[in-house]
Amino acid sequence: MAERPLSPHLSIWKWGPHMAVSILHRVTGDGMALVGLFTLLWWLGALASGPEYYAQFADWMGSPVGYIILIGLTWAFLNHASSGIRHFVLDTGAGYELDTNRNFSWVSMLLPVVLTAAIWAFILLR
Repeated sequence: MAERPLSPHLSIWKWGPHMAVSILHRVTGDGMALVGLFTLLWWLGALASGPEYYAQFADWMGSPVGYIILIGLTWAFLNHASSGIRHFVLDTGAGYELDTNRNFSWVSMLLPVVLTAAIWAFILLR
């Protein structure tokens, strides 16, 4: 049997922020599809079922668990959107320089955290 070269293994790659952005993009997309869809369907069902069911939904979403879900969905949406914008810019052929790519990756991971905190501070402190 001929000796064939092995394909690159994960152990030889140097992990960087661009890999984390790619993974987070997939995770947040899946999270929004599962958790977001369940929350939307629950909200619509409660809305259609009457005031008592909607009050139960509002109580759940007003609890600490509900806030964690809603804040998580806000972060997931903003993270997915910012990495989508990053991918769109990369699709135009710009941003492939190493420093630019690394900095854009960090911005697309940190900006959603800042925006989520600002949005929820506005919601909770008004």
